[in-house]
Amino acid sequence: MASPPAASSSPWRVLGGLLALVLALVLGWRGLTQPPAPQPLAGPSPTSMLALTPVPADGAPVEHYRAAAWELFLTRPDLPAAQSHRGGPDAFLAQALRAAQRRIDMAAYDLDLWSLRDALLEAHRRGVAVRLVVDEDHRTPEVQALQQAGIPVVFDQGKGLMHHKFVVVDDAEVWTGSMNFTVNGAYRNGNNLIRLTSSRLAADYRREFEEMFAEHRFGPDSRADTPYPHLTLNGVPVEVYFSPDEHPQARLVSLLREAHNEVLLLAYTWTADPLTDALLAQAQDGVAVYGWLEAAQLDAAGHDYPRLQAAGLEVTPDPLPGMLHHKVLVLDHQVVVLGSYNFTRAADVRNDENLLVVRDANLAAAFYAWWQTQRAAWP
Repeated sequence: MASPPAASSSPWRVLGGLLALVLALVLGWRGLTQPPAPQPLAGPSPTSMLALTPVPADGAPVEHYRAAAWELFLTRPDLPAAQSHRGGPDAFLAQALRAAQRRIDMAAYDLDLWSLRDALLEAHRRGVAVRLVVDEDHRTPEVQALQQAGIPVVFDQGKGLMHHKFVVVDDAEVWTGSMNFTVNGAYRNGNNLIRLTSSRLAADYRREFEEMFAEHRFGPDSRADTPYPHLTLNGVPVEVYFSPDEHPQARLVSLLREAHNEVLLLAYTWTADPLTDALLAQAQDGVAVYGWLEAAQLDAAGHDYPRLQAAGLEVTPDPLPGMLHHKVLVLDHQVVVLGSYNFTRAADVRNDENLLVVRDANLAAAFYAWWQTQRAAWP
């Protein structure tokens, strides 16, 4: 006859059995008996994570994504409708300008889109306070038409490029990105335009605008005085940088060093050695680095493409017939860097630029979706 278990061990066995039963009910027996399957490193599915606004039946040349914190417009130069120069990202911006009630502040490196010219003129006639800052090398007929209508325009003073492409509407929303307000920018080149609704973000961009428009401070004369450099928009953390006063390059280096799995580049140019050093160091640690650089810029003085190629990174010339004009980094499918800021020393120390760091997997997925679409269109 078997001896009964020792009395001192019986309560522990009963307790252990109860814990096992509870865990089995909560996690499922399969989770207790088998190790979890390895998860792929692929990023979130754009179709499952985003409410993608379908391209209209007429094939309007824009990819349009919407989330709680932002609205993103990506150019589609591959679509036949792009040749019409109608219905692109500028159409959405023009609609916002027409809805303005009090104020429009625009900082434009270049402006030749009649859609925006007409919307600005209409707002001005309605009594909206319209003001512009424009790079002095782009006194286009459209800009001259705005001046002739009585809209005040301030040109930069040649201490670097006034390279911004942003609009603040009614101190409530900001439009920015890589897209110049030109036909080429909206219909021939690869570009992004993002709309963010936030009074605090608008205050940041309004401060940058006033520095140029009212104080005539450009380039190295700029001051680091952004009111709200760290924001949260509908739960999405956003960092705000202006150059050259805030030298965003140091922050970009730290961001690249924080990447764990992969970095996607969609960049017009790449000449900043500290950024290249960070990429190469991450690649040696197993981080996958890949993407496109604008093909026409690869022979530019100081371009780091040869270093990236020599290290075996999958960074290649873009195949687009127009320019790849993005200034975008996507890290680990979670963090997106975008704005007017090229990845160059001049952008960091001479030019007036803006840059956003947005921690949002949905926004990352949108850029991956665009990249995949263009890879299919221009193999």
